Amino acid sequence: MQISELETPALLIDLDIFERNLKRAADYTRQHGLRLRPHTKTHKVPEVGRRQIESGAVGLTVAKVGEAEVMLRSGTPDLLVAYPVIGASKLRRLAEVARQTRVTVALDSEEAARSLSTAAVEQGVGFGVLAEMDVGLGRVGVTPGPDVVALAKFLQSLPGLSFEGITFYPGHIKKAGEDGASDEARLSQTVRGVLDLLRHDGIVPNIVSGGSTPSLFDCHTVDGLTEIRPGTYVYNDVNTVVSGACTFDDCAVSILVTVVSTARPNQMIIDGGSKTFSSDRLVGSTALSFGRLVEAPGAVFCNMNEEHGYVNLEKAERRFAVGDRVRMIPNHVCAAVNLHENVYGVRNGTVEVTWQVEGRGKLQ
Repeated sequence: MQISELETPALLIDLDIFERNLKRAADYTRQHGLRLRPHTKTHKVPEVGRRQIESGAVGLTVAKVGEAEVMLRSGTPDLLVAYPVIGASKLRRLAEVARQTRVTVALDSEEAARSLSTAAVEQGVGFGVLAEMDVGLGRVGVTPGPDVVALAKFLQSLPGLSFEGITFYPGHIKKAGEDGASDEARLSQTVRGVLDLLRHDGIVPNIVSGGSTPSLFDCHTVDGLTEIRPGTYVYNDVNTVVSGACTFDDCAVSILVTVVSTARPNQMIIDGGSKTFSSDRLVGSTALSFGRLVEAPGAVFCNMNEEHGYVNLEKAERRFAVGDRVRMIPNHVCAAVNLHENVYGVRNGTVEVTWQVEGRGKLQ
């Protein structure tokens, strides 16, 4: 099938760029002696997970049990659930996953740990566990310092659980390279301090897990880090470019849409809105923009309804007509992918593969 035969909106993945992104991350981790355990929240496709493993990843990361169940189809030898699993039914389901592959869970409370331990004993399985600490995002995780040591000791005391180390998500670091160097230095100091405290109490973590896409290629500067979990790198998006972690030449993703109206001067309406792109704005910017028009970067994707996208053409490099098909790179690819049933892997104008987004909507 040719791209021209696809109905729109359609989420496209440039396979040449996608494969280059996989190789770049795998080469980086090998060069710096880091384990790569990418987060599948971006693609939600078992086949993409399989390709990540084939390129050198040691396993995959998910947020929810439903995603873990889906990612079993990738053949991954290792799954990290980077989210506290709360609820008896979810824990029973996770135990079934653990019968099929190694499962490690990140958690930050004694309550979550006790429940996981109880499920492990009752179901006759074992779980690895990571103590999660908050390094600046203010979302989940205990405070770095004695609280991490206390949580680690508690995890070591519970049956059915194997304490593997610590984890954190530096999502507050939005800039790569020199722009984020001071944040990376503070992160390194924090991690080093926690590791010193753990070792003082005789606790030597096997895993120190962190990383994100904006900080991906700076992770080797964090003292003690052994494993990284980037997600967006696999496709990249406008926000990744804004962070400095890639260029638009590294964006494998675009959404093919059709111009359905040019009735108003200097404006066109495309057949994709908030149900196609998500309403995520540019990180760290007040600009009203929801994506980058590949064919005319000077145009501004300035407004959305559910099925309508408003594109301001005042500064566009060209004009468009009803029926024209154009490509838009979304601000945030993870949220956009979750809105699509399928993504289309393309090369040289041809649809080479169609992947069902099997993990979309897996919120439980």
